[in-house]
Amino acid sequence: MSRKKINIGLFGFGCVGQGLYDVLSKTPGLKANIQRICVKTKGKTRSIAEHHFTFDAQDILNDPAINVVVELIDDADAAFQLVSEALRKRKAVVSANKKMIAEHFQELLTLQETYQTPFLYEAAVCASIPIIRNLEEYYDNDLLESISGIVNGSTNYILTKTGSEEISYQDALKEAQAKGYAESNPELDTGGYDAKYKLQILVAHAFGLIVKPEALYHHGINELGPLELNYAKEKKLKVKLTANAFRNQSGKISAFVVPQFIRPEEKLYQVDDVYNAVVTKTAFADTQFFSGKGAGAHPTASAVLSDLSAITYDYRYEYKKRGSNDSLEQDQAIKLRGLLRFSVQDASYYARHLNTIEESYANQEEGYFTGEIGLNNLRKLQQERKGNFNFILLSKN
Repeated sequence: MSRKKINIGLFGFGCVGQGLYDVLSKTPGLKANIQRICVKTKGKTRSIAEHHFTFDAQDILNDPAINVVVELIDDADAAFQLVSEALRKRKAVVSANKKMIAEHFQELLTLQETYQTPFLYEAAVCASIPIIRNLEEYYDNDLLESISGIVNGSTNYILTKTGSEEISYQDALKEAQAKGYAESNPELDTGGYDAKYKLQILVAHAFGLIVKPEALYHHGINELGPLELNYAKEKKLKVKLTANAFRNQSGKISAFVVPQFIRPEEKLYQVDDVYNAVVTKTAFADTQFFSGKGAGAHPTASAVLSDLSAITYDYRYEYKKRGSNDSLEQDQAIKLRGLLRFSVQDASYYARHLNTIEESYANQEEGYFTGEIGLNNLRKLQQERKGNFNFILLSKN
C-alpha cells in the first residue's frame, strides 16, 4: 500500500509540540513535513527559526497545501474551534486534548462522518500506550468485559513519592510541579478530572457507549492524608488513582475514577513514577496488560507520530461498537468496597450511608470505616462533603 505525503499545520509549540518536531526530524521514513506552526505569544524565544511560525490560525486552516492539522494547545474551547474548522475543510486532524475530545465527543464524531475525514487522538489517553488503536482493532468484538488502569502520570508520580519515600502529599505535589509533571494549578490531575476525560474516551472505544464526562463519577487524590497512607503501609498496599469500566451480565456499563488500594499480587502494583498502565479482560483470553510512560514530551509525541503515520495510509477510527445495546448503569446498582475517612463528630452520619461495616478506627480527630457502599451514596457524600471526608477503593463488588 502506498503512503501519501502529509504537510502538517501545527497548533502549539510547548512541551509536546517541540517533542513532535524533534521526533519527526529523526523519522526519515515518514513522509511528513511541518509546514507552519501557529502559536499565541509573540516575541517569545523559541528553539527554531522565526519563519516557521505564524500567529494567525487561518494561515494554516486556509492553506490548501496543508492536509493535516495537529492540535497541541491547552485551551479546550479554542482547540474545539480549530479542530471543527479543520475537519470542515477536510483536513485530517491529530489531537492530544483529552478534555476537548471528551466534552465534544458526539459533535466530533458527527463531523468525521459528515466530512469523511480522519480524526485521531491516541496521544490523548495514556501517551505512549497504543490503547485506543488496540480497542478499535484487536477488541473489535463484544467479548471485552472490562478495562481499568492508571491513566494519569502526574498523580501516579505523586502517589509513588508518598508511598515509597513516605513524604507528605503536599511535598510530593510540589516536587511534581517542579519537574513539570503537574501544572501550577494541578486540580485537573489531582482532582481526577483528567482521568475521567480519558475514561470517557476509553468507554466509547471499548464498549461503543458515548456519554458526557459528567455522567461518570470521579474522586481524586487531593484529599489523601496520613491516615490512608499509614493504612496502606500497615497492609503492604499502594495507593493508585484508577479509571475503571466494566460490563455486567445485563449489558450495562459501570464506569468511575477513584483512588484504590493495590495489593502486591495485582499488575498495577509495580507501575510507578509517571508510568501508565491499562488492564483489559475478555471473556476467553482473560487479561492483557499494557504499560508505558504516561507523560513527557517524547512519549506523548510518539503517539502523535503514530497517528500521523496511520494517516499516511488513510486510517480512520471506525467506532465499530457504536450502536450496541450497552447503557450506563445507574449509580445505585454499583457497590464498592472501600475505606471511608471521616471526622469523628460525623462518624454516625457516614455510618448510615454504608451498606456494611467490616472494620472501624478512630482517634480524637478522625477515623475510618471499611465496608461496602453504593456509588449513589458515595456521590451524595462527595457532594455534601461533611468534615474530613475521603474514599479509597478496596475492591469492586
